[in-house]
Formats: sequence, structure tokens, C-alpha cells
Amino acid sequence: MTYYLILTLSIVVLLHSSLAARLSINVQRLGAKADGKTDVSKVFLRAWNSACASRNPAQIYVPRGKYLIRAPIVFSGQNCKHSMFLRIEGTIVASTDYNLIGKHGNWIKFERVNGLSLFGGTIDAKGAALWNCKKSGRNCPTGATSIGFYSSTNVVVSRLTSINSQMFHMIVYKCRGVNLRGIKILALGRSPNTDGINVQFSSGVSILNSRISTGDDCVSIGPGTTNTWIENVFCGPGHGISIGSLGRDLQEPGVQNLTVKSVAFRNTDNGVRIKTWARSSNGFVRNVLFKNIVMSNVKNPILIDQDYCPNNQNCPGKVSGVKISNVRYQNIRGSSATPVAVQFQCSKKYPCSGIRLQDVALTYKNQAAKASCAYAGGTASGVMKPSSCL
Repeated sequence: MTYYLILTLSIVVLLHSSLAARLSINVQRLGAKADGKTDVSKVFLRAWNSACASRNPAQIYVPRGKYLIRAPIVFSGQNCKHSMFLRIEGTIVASTDYNLIGKHGNWIKFERVNGLSLFGGTIDAKGAALWNCKKSGRNCPTGATSIGFYSSTNVVVSRLTSINSQMFHMIVYKCRGVNLRGIKILALGRSPNTDGINVQFSSGVSILNSRISTGDDCVSIGPGTTNTWIENVFCGPGHGISIGSLGRDLQEPGVQNLTVKSVAFRNTDNGVRIKTWARSSNGFVRNVLFKNIVMSNVKNPILIDQDYCPNNQNCPGKVSGVKISNVRYQNIRGSSATPVAVQFQCSKKYPCSGIRLQDVALTYKNQAAKASCAYAGGTASGVMKPSSCL
């Protein structure tokens, strides 16, 4: 016991020593005004470049207050000498003029950073005006992703809140080793295309202990994503956790080794979904586990949809080339908002294989729900409500 106490105290001392030795760069001392009206972009970039060039690790500190970033901003780690640290206690806000960022892909972008720790803070893209524009049918910009991580490694984002994005709240693209934890994402259920977290062409991504309420997928997994772990996430409102849509292109890397565990869905359009275009592709989905999932009034709790083809355009033959195999569903329970709680609509040319259901208990209006299968092969065991159609 004494040995472990001494070891613990030693680790604490080392951590405090490390933090004490790290240079702190306060953006207010560099001239950033926390009034939400003065553009702080140049000051934030100056703070980033100073920390990037520092001989010793430095922390960028954003105190309480509101900080306006009017136009898209890029933080590049290409020439940084060491890992980067940001601690945000304030709120970063966009302009009420959605055109200033809405015609660009990202509002706040980190790229080519090897070692990034971002802790705390709120980002508010003020997307409601653009949502209303889109709803009206007027000619509107596509909208920007609020925060993006591109071509980066060893990224940790903790306790960040993103509200009212114009489009996606967060994107992870071509990254390795990304840990997102304690993330909070908030947008209205009617907000269009506001995916919570989108992951593409990345490996080693984990999303933990987070709450996502938005108008599109809570988490969307795009092509080229491997070794992903999602655990202890609440989703609702939203469109659930989706793999896809995949197979839009003929040449497309697949999705494999995904675990979704201990997740709750409430009043969502979907629960756990795999969605592929009904067109030729060499893509695939394999080695996926959905485990310990709770559904509450979810329209499509368990869904594989390989007939996706918006407006029935650009889908010659309406056959998906994406091959789906070895997908497991374990201990999934709760209520469906529609009679069909389990639906496997697989490709007639490349049927789903290795689908495994174990202990699934889903009801519709306190009665047994239904299951529907097309071109799906696999096994079922344990409690099965509805009865398996595999």
C-alpha cells in the first residue's frame, strides 16, 4: 500500500511539474477582446504561431467571454516543434451573416497537427438563419462544418460544446488516433444536415461519454474508416448512428472494425443504421458490433438500407455493390415508433452475410414489433422479439 501511495504521489507531482513548466499564452493579453463583436482571428493565429514555434510546450488559454471569428480560420501544425495545447473557457461565436463562412467547407479547421489537446469551451456557429434560408427554398450557401480535424494524429478533444452548426458540427478526416470525450452537441431536430460527428478515411477514433442532439446523424461513419470505438453516447433528436451513406463512388475504401457500445437513442429517426447507395461500388462493411443499446420511441431501431437513391437518380440497375458481412447485434432493447423494428434490406447482387442477432427485445406500442429481411443471411440466438427473419 505504501509503495502505491508513493507512486501515485510521484505521478501527481510530475503532472503538476509538467503543467507548471508549460508556457501559457493568454489571448486577451495579446489583444483579443471578449465582447463577441471584435474579430479575434488574427490574435488567435498569433497565439497559435507563438505556441507552435516555442522551444518548450505552450498552452493557448482562452478566458471566459465571447470571441468573434468572422471568417474561416485554419490552424496548421505542419511546422510545429511539439504537441499543441488549447484550453478554452469562453465561447467562440460566428457572425450572424451566414455567408461569411457558409460558402466554405469549414469554419474552424485544424490540419497536419501531430499531437493536439483541446479542452473545454463552446463554439456557436449561429446556424439558425441558414437553416431557415434552406427551408424557404431560396438560393442559400451549403454551410460550413463548425470544427474540423484534418490529416492529424494523436488528437484529444475533451468537454467541447458545439451548438447551432450551419452544417456538420465536427468532422474527423484522414486522421489517426483521435479521442473525443465528453462532447456535447446541440441543434434543433429540424436543422438540416447538421450531423454531430462525421468520421471519414480515419483510423483509431474513439467517441466516448458524449451527448448529441441534432437534426441529422448523431454520428456518421464514412468510407475508409477503421478501428472505431463509440461508447456511452446519448443520441436524440437526430438520425441515429449511421455507417454511410457508402458506395456513392465505384472506387471507395470500406468500413471495418467498428464497435458501438452502451448507447441510448430517444425519439430518433434511426437507431443503428448501415446505408449504401443502390449503385456499383467496390466498397464494403465488415466486423461491426452493436452492443448494449437502448431504444426509446425510435422509428427504425435496427436498419440496413442498401436501396438508398435520393430522387431515384444516378442509380442504374438500383443494385448496391457494397458487401456487408459479419455485423453483430447484441442486447438491444426498447421501443420502436413504427411496427417494423428490425429491417435488413440488403443488396440482391451481394446479399448481407454473417448477420448475428443475440438477445434483441423491441416492442411497438407495448406489443411485439415486426422484422423484415431481404437478401440477408445470418443467425439469431437468445431472446428474439421480434422473431428473426434471417
